[in-house]
Order: sequence, then C-alpha cells, then structure tokens
Amino acid sequence: MSDPSRGDAGPDDDGGTAPDATTAADATVGDGGEPAGADEVVDASASGSPAEDDSGSPLRAIGTAFGLGLLSILILVVVAIVAGGGLSLIGTVTDWQPPFVVQVMVPFALSQIVAFVGLGLAYLRWRGLDTDDIVAYLGIRWPSPLEAVIAVVGPFVAIGAVFITLTVVTGFVTEPAPNQGAQVALENPSIIPVMIVGMLLVVGPCEEFLFRGVIQSRARETFSAAPAIVLSAAVFAPIHIVSLAGGGFTAMLATISILFVPALFFGAVYEYTGNLVVVAVMHGLYNSLILTMIYIAITYGPEMEGAGQAGTALIGV
Repeated sequence: MSDPSRGDAGPDDDGGTAPDATTAADATVGDGGEPAGADEVVDASASGSPAEDDSGSPLRAIGTAFGLGLLSILILVVVAIVAGGGLSLIGTVTDWQPPFVVQVMVPFALSQIVAFVGLGLAYLRWRGLDTDDIVAYLGIRWPSPLEAVIAVVGPFVAIGAVFITLTVVTGFVTEPAPNQGAQVALENPSIIPVMIVGMLLVVGPCEEFLFRGVIQSRARETFSAAPAIVLSAAVFAPIHIVSLAGGGFTAMLATISILFVPALFFGAVYEYTGNLVVVAVMHGLYNSLILTMIYIAITYGPEMEGAGQAGTALIGV
C-alpha cells in the first residue's frame, strides 16, 4: 500500500516497502469520528520525497481542491455532450428515437460517474493508493446504527436550514436562479420518479465521492476540520453555476450562496462520522426529497406552484 501523505506526488519511485494495509484502515476514523484519517496519515509519511515538502502546503491543498473541481466540471460537460451526441447519432443511424427519459438520464448519469468518481479515482491512484487504501482513506464502510439515523434524519435538517436561507436571500437580495435539472423535472413531471432513483444511486454517491471523500480528505491533510469543510464547500457550491438556468449574475450568486448551506452540512457530517456512505445517502435523500416536493407541488396544482419553483433552486446537482 502506498502512503497517501505524500501530498500530490505520484507513485513511489524508490521501490521501498509500503506500509501495511492495517495502518490505513486504522486511520479511517480518528477520535470523535473524524473522517478518513487524513491528518493521521500525514504523520506517517516517509522521508526523502521531493514533493513531500509541499504535502502540507496550504497553497498546494487549495490549488488541488479547486483544480479537481474545475477539471470535474470540464469533464462533466464534455461527457454529457458526447453522450447526448451519441444518442442522437444512434437515433439517426437506426431511425430509433430514444425516449425523453433516456435522452435526459443517460448523459446525466454517465457524466456524473466519469467526472466525479472517475476523476477522483484517477487522482487517488496517481497518488499511489490501491483499492484497500482508497476504501480506508475515504471511509467507505457499512454505517453504524447511529450513522444510519444521521443519514436519514440529516436531509430533513439540511432542507430546513436551506429553506431558512432561501427565505432570507429571497427577501433581502433576489430570487435565486433555478437548477436546469430541477426545471426539467418541473416541466416534465413524468420523469421525476426516475430522477429520484438517479439522485439516490448516482448523484449522491458520485458527488460525495469527489467533494467530501477526495477533496475534503485531501484538505484535512493540511488544514484542521473547519477550514477543510469550508474549502470543500467553496469548491462544491460554485461549480453548480454550469447547471443553473439563467436568471442573471445576481440570481446565480444567490443560488450558489444557498448551496453553501447543504455543502457545509454534508462536510460537517463527514467530519463527524468519517463515513462516506453516510453523506452519499444523505445527499441523495436531500435531492430526492426536493424532487418529491416539486412533484407534489405539480400534482396539487397552481396553489403550490410557488413551492415547486422554489425547489428548483435548492437541488444540488
């Protein structure tokens, strides 16, 4: 197993013996449930690596976080365009028109998987971590009973906090810009059940893998808990600008500020539990609950249309 504390250097070049896998597993959860053992692993670094001197550099940690975030969005857009174009080409060649739900969900799911999980795995492998190391480093394990309760109750707490923030932002600043995916759901309610499944199985796990699992854990090698949580949120919230459906700069800024709330909440839960599964489930449930509210608003007619429109600004995809 290779040592993740080697900062952002690639695999070992000295051919030395790697630490035992038990070391990384023991570092998965620190005292008080701290996540993924990033700070403990740093202390175990081997000496002599040229890149090791920079492994604790704040500038390197910040640059890595924003670099991964920006690269993930570039990959997301490219994969979505290629997948959408591929479906169109198939339709042209075979004279088969894919159903609307396929046209929406296939590019959406593929882009999430490649951009967030694919990039995160590539980065961790580049640092020399094998499969066991990655599982231990990210804290991928079956939740305890307490963690399961947190995963289920947490989304309701997050939504409550977000609605309070939305009320303040709407009252004193402007109407936030809606999310494109949620707007599609509002206009095509028949695909909402499929989107809910996508939130649980794709969006929650994929986004949390990169933003909390990789970016926040990497930040914890350099910073204490609070700055690492803020840094991961500062990467997570602004990248959603590519998924916003217009509304002007101020409206987009309002939505990004609202998305900081669930991002900070997910980061705090990950710090406390050290379990990536918990925040992946929580994120998926959070988005699914918002989509459910949109569906209810559509079902019960114009009197709840405002609630549905509000929900389109809250979903973190």
